[in-house]
Amino acid sequence: MSDAPSASAGAPPRTEAQRPRVSVVMATYNRLALLPRILEQLARQTLPPGDYEVVVVDDGSREPVQGPLQALAKALPYPLRVETQQNAGAAAARHRGVLAARGDVVIITDDDMQVPEDFLQRHLEQHPPGSRHVVLGRIDPDPALADMPLFERWYAYLHERLAQRLHQEGAHGWNLYTGNVSFRREDYVAVGGFDPGLKQSEDIELGIRLEKAGCQVRFCNESYVLHGSDHTSFEKWLARAHRYGVMDSRLSERHWDVPQVDPWRMLFEMNALARPLLATAVMLPGPTKPVTGALMGAARLADRLGLERVAFKSTSVAYTMEYLRGARAEAGSWREVARRLKRYWQSSARGGEDPRQGARKDSSGEP
Repeated sequence: MSDAPSASAGAPPRTEAQRPRVSVVMATYNRLALLPRILEQLARQTLPPGDYEVVVVDDGSREPVQGPLQALAKALPYPLRVETQQNAGAAAARHRGVLAARGDVVIITDDDMQVPEDFLQRHLEQHPPGSRHVVLGRIDPDPALADMPLFERWYAYLHERLAQRLHQEGAHGWNLYTGNVSFRREDYVAVGGFDPGLKQSEDIELGIRLEKAGCQVRFCNESYVLHGSDHTSFEKWLARAHRYGVMDSRLSERHWDVPQVDPWRMLFEMNALARPLLATAVMLPGPTKPVTGALMGAARLADRLGLERVAFKSTSVAYTMEYLRGARAEAGSWREVARRLKRYWQSSARGGEDPRQGARKDSSGEP
């Protein structure tokens, strides 16, 4: 695609001597305190240390990680490489890491994850010779989940629902997430890699291109990570929802044939009782901002009363209101909103188009 970034020109040559089978790539930003935990867990893998390497890309952290990690590397049984760059976002950092990787299979995870001892082995087993698989692993909540903010527990609830659905129905490119995924480096380079111009949803966009290029997207229930979070700001959470609405709008313009990524789908897929609120957020994005805050206040109250499902549903509506405000801001005019709604409706009515040849809808009814 003309929109895709070019990766092949920057890909370094690799020699066969001591070349690892697997490269683990992690982007990091201001999380030096968390990195030793996952790096030490990767040292206890069932896969022989000579079979894998770890590439960490520091995306311009205030406290650089290169020095401390180089000191830590002396005690690790596997090769650890640290790349540094000025802050350019997670997509650019991961892209740099994959290009620096030497393994045929690349696994991407995050610096706030924890991994079991068979993590690498489980992923590698999903990539037999000659295959072109993209493998999504499960993301389970950290045992400390109960101490996290409501919106982070809501994310964990969505991950659990997604894992159940992918296990039962199979995965597609639009399901790709970077917390736990593996693919052939060759396939990644061939499609152009992550687009650093997307500040959210760059993982989904890559997944769609990989699937359109003929890769088979799979879900591996046995390859799991534990996800914790240091996010505590409700305001930043709302800003992230708004940013997703903007970026998914750009994504759907690029991949108009994949209605599963169109942000306007939320007006039709959310619970019917929530749709008037969502429509109002689109028609009156500014005046309805206090409604979002009120919904989260109700969600917190329900949570304190032990009504977790009610709390999650209120959180979902609050998130989607801000998400659609982002989509509305990106559309600009009412005429453009109408055009995008019409396009989504027509594409959805046809059942969408499978990135390769079919048409299967995959929706959770929640963002």
